[in-house]
Amino acid sequence: MKRTTLSLIAGATALAAVTGFAALSAPDGTAATGTKATTRLPVERAGLVCPAPSTSEVAETRYTSYTPPGTSTGTGAATGSSKTEQPMALLRIAARGPAAGGTGKTDKKAKAPKAPATVTAPGKPVTAQADGGSVPALTGAATGTLAPGWTVQQTTVVPAGGARGLLGLGCGAPDTDFWFPAASTAKDRQDYVHLTNPDDTAAVADIELYGPEGALKSQFTEGIPVPAHSTVPVLLSTLTSEAGRKDVTVHVTTRSGRVGAAVAVADDKLGSDWIAPAADPASSAVLPGIPADATSVRLVAFAPGDDDADLKVQLVTASGTIVPAGADSLHVKSGMTAAVDLPNLTRGAVGSLLLTPSDPKKPIPVVAALQVVRGKGENTEIAFIPATAAVSARATVADNRAKGSTLSLTAPGADAQVKVTASAGSEGGTPVSKTVTVKGGTTTVLTDLVPAGLKGSYALTVEPVSGGKIHAARTLALPEDDVPMFTIQPFVDDRGTVEVPTAHQDLGVLD
Repeated sequence: MKRTTLSLIAGATALAAVTGFAALSAPDGTAATGTKATTRLPVERAGLVCPAPSTSEVAETRYTSYTPPGTSTGTGAATGSSKTEQPMALLRIAARGPAAGGTGKTDKKAKAPKAPATVTAPGKPVTAQADGGSVPALTGAATGTLAPGWTVQQTTVVPAGGARGLLGLGCGAPDTDFWFPAASTAKDRQDYVHLTNPDDTAAVADIELYGPEGALKSQFTEGIPVPAHSTVPVLLSTLTSEAGRKDVTVHVTTRSGRVGAAVAVADDKLGSDWIAPAADPASSAVLPGIPADATSVRLVAFAPGDDDADLKVQLVTASGTIVPAGADSLHVKSGMTAAVDLPNLTRGAVGSLLLTPSDPKKPIPVVAALQVVRGKGENTEIAFIPATAAVSARATVADNRAKGSTLSLTAPGADAQVKVTASAGSEGGTPVSKTVTVKGGTTTVLTDLVPAGLKGSYALTVEPVSGGKIHAARTLALPEDDVPMFTIQPFVDDRGTVEVPTAHQDLGVLD
C-alpha cells in the first residue's frame, strides 16, 4: 500500500512538472483560468519490451514496427516541451542477465536483427528479420509524432523440434504488475517467464505461483534482480518443489523499478506460443477470438481476493450468446486456480468467451485465460487467449499477411460501431478502412480487409466509433507441412493520448 501511494504521488508530481509550462497558456496565447478542466493530448514518448523470441537454432523471427497515423499534433504539448525534436521509433538489445536461482551469464555476443526495424513515418510498417536461437531480447522507444500508438509485433516460426510452432506476441509496455493464468509446471511443459528491464536502473521482481490448492511452495521467487537494460528468463518448474501442476497462475510484481513480462510456453506434444498478460482482475471478462476449428479449449481462472467467485460461462457467436453444453458455470475458490475443459465449444464458428458473475449482486474480481489447440494427433498447435479489456480509443496489431489473418470483433453488451483500418504494406500497398457495426451479444469476423496492391505485411487498427464496448483479437495462421500453426493476439488499447490537467499561473506559491 505504501509503495502504491508513493508511486501515485511521484507520478502526479512528475506529470505536473512536465505539463505545467505547456498548460500556462491556452492555444490562442491567453492565460488559462481553470484548474479542474483536463484535456487529452498525444503522448510524445512510448516504450516497449520484446522478450528473447526462441532458443531454437531453426527459429525464424520477424519484427514488425508500426505507428498509426492521425493522432500526434507534433507540438510537444504532452511533454511540456516547446522544442521540436526529431521523432524516432527503434529497438535496442537487452543483455541477458543471470537467471533466477542460477548463475547465468550476460550474452555479450548476441546480435540485433539485421535491420533495426526503425519507423520513420506514421502509417507504414517496417519489418526486420532475425533468425536462430541467440536473438536477444529488445527494448524500444518512440518519441514525437511516432510515439502515439507505436506497436511492435514479434512473430517466430519454429518448424521443427520440441518448441515447434508459431509464436506471436505484441511487445508490451513495462509495468509493475502482471497476471498469467494458463501457465504450467507439468512435465511435458517448459514455461519460462521472461523479465526484461528497459530502464537505466535495476529492477527487483517477485513471482508468485498458484495452483488448484492455492499458493505453491516456492524458492528463488522473491527479490529477483533484473539489471538495467537486461532480460532474465525464469523456468517456472525450477521455482517450486510442487512441480507437475497442469494449471498454474503466475503473478509477477516489482518491488522496485518496472519490467516487461511474458510467458513462453513449449509443450512437447502440442506446440508452443506466448502467454501475454491478462487484463487486470475484474468481475467480468471477455476472451476474444477462439478459432472456428479449435479442437480443444481449456479455461483457466484465478480469484486473487478473499472471496470465492462463481462465474457464468457463455460463448458469444455470430448469431448471439449461447451457454456451452456441460460447462455453463465455474466456481473459483479464493487464492486458487480453477480450470475446466470446454469440448466442442465453437462448433465451426469463431466465438469469444464471456465470463460474468453468476450472481450480479456478488461481483468478485478474477483473472482468466484460455488454452486453445488446433489439429489432432501429432499435428497439433497451441495458442493462448488472455482476458482482454475493451478498446477504449484505438488498438493495433501488426504483422498481418495477405492470407491467414482473421479479425474477431466482440460486443458483449450494446451494439457497437467500429472503424477498422488495414495499413499500407511494409513493401507497398494502399491502406483501406471499413466501418463495421457489431450487434450486441455477437462476434463479427473479418478476413478480407487487405490493403490494395499489398506487398509485405500490414497492420490492423481498431477504433471504436459509437455504441457499446468492443473487444478484439487477431488470429494469424501459417500452416507448416501438416501442422496448423497459429497464434492469437488480443487488441490492447495503445494509450496514444494522455489526460493532462489544466494549470494556471499562481505566483502566490512564491510567498
